[in-house]
Amino acid sequence: MTLPIAIGGIAALVLLLVLLLLSRIKVAGPNQAFLVTGRQGRSITTSDGAVGRDMSGQKVVMGASVFVLPVVQKLHSIDLSSRRIPVGIRGAVSKQGVKCDLEGVAIVKVGGNEGAIRAAAQRFLAQQEGIDTFTSEVLAGALRSIVGRLTIEEIIRDRAAFASAVAEEAESSLTGQGLVLDTFQLQDIQAEGSYLADLGRPEAARVFKEASIAEARARQAAQQEQLLADEAIAVAQRQLALKQAEIDAEIDAAKARAAAAGPLAQAAQDQEVLAAQEKVAERTATLTQAQLDTKVRRPADAERYRVEQEAEARKNSAILTAEAAAIRARGEAEAAAMDARSEAFANYGEAAILDLLVKVLPEVVSAASAPLAGVDKMTVISADGPGALGRSVAANVAQGLQLSGDLTGLDVGAVLRRLGKGVTEDSGAPAATRVQLDGDGAVPRS
Repeated sequence: MTLPIAIGGIAALVLLLVLLLLSRIKVAGPNQAFLVTGRQGRSITTSDGAVGRDMSGQKVVMGASVFVLPVVQKLHSIDLSSRRIPVGIRGAVSKQGVKCDLEGVAIVKVGGNEGAIRAAAQRFLAQQEGIDTFTSEVLAGALRSIVGRLTIEEIIRDRAAFASAVAEEAESSLTGQGLVLDTFQLQDIQAEGSYLADLGRPEAARVFKEASIAEARARQAAQQEQLLADEAIAVAQRQLALKQAEIDAEIDAAKARAAAAGPLAQAAQDQEVLAAQEKVAERTATLTQAQLDTKVRRPADAERYRVEQEAEARKNSAILTAEAAAIRARGEAEAAAMDARSEAFANYGEAAILDLLVKVLPEVVSAASAPLAGVDKMTVISADGPGALGRSVAANVAQGLQLSGDLTGLDVGAVLRRLGKGVTEDSGAPAATRVQLDGDGAVPRS
């Protein structure tokens, strides 16, 4: 029984020891800084590069864990959170000698480096709520100092520059205490009497004037817009009235057309009836005309044509009869003349023929020489000389006599030669009837 109890006691002792060690490990939060005291000094390097020894026995821990030895070391905590501290002063005198009251707000915190934490811990570790009072007093003094160097107008016109000047004025005092001024804002300023009201009266008057002008312009613009709206309404109403008038006119026209539809339809029907009657009358007249042509005109025309043809036939028959009688009479006269001429030729014989030839020969010679009658000058190209021209004319006459013999069957040349001989022997024959024939044929010479 003794061994198990001993083992259990040892285990309990070890567990207590472990719990004790764990309880001595501390972890700092993000807005918290630990300051461990009671440790030996350690080697440090100063800003100028010199190596020394920190004899303060303090260790600053931010956002990390640290093991605090029991009995020989002690852990202290300081808050790094920002603090909102109201700041106000009364009766501060400006550069013009005008008293004013100012109210502002400052955001202050313990510095985030080891030096600032140590400085703040030395001054405010046991009384951290005193940071607010100290900061408010420092900033109030800075406010009074800055207000004395500025006018009310400058403070109001550029509050950002004023707040920056206050922060710069209070920075050295706060830094020495391990504090940092994050920001300072001037919230309100009040001057004694009606200074601020008087200060703003010109601007207020200007603003009031501009506001009045703007209001008048707005009213004018509103009136113009109203006039335009009224005009648009009037135009719309006029268009509506015109449209309504058009609709009414269309309705009246439709009513009139509807009222006149019956008479118009009746008139149209009457017109169609009249047109049909006219067509019937035209067809009746055409039929009557056709009947008249068939029954009266055509038979009359046929009868007239028959009579005319009969008369024409009678006239043609009479003409033909007369013409036949005339032809017969002319033939009979010509036959009688021929008979008489035959008897004459038979009685006269060659003398009669000679007499006829003598009468005809001059005309034959004249016709043969007719082509040369109208020529004033003529050039004859021939080896026989000018005598060739007479021989040409004699040849033409001989050809004419030969043609007469061919047509009549009578040898005219032989008759002329025989008759020529008889006439030459008869000295009592007239000169006009003497004919001389050359070897080639008969050439009459007068």
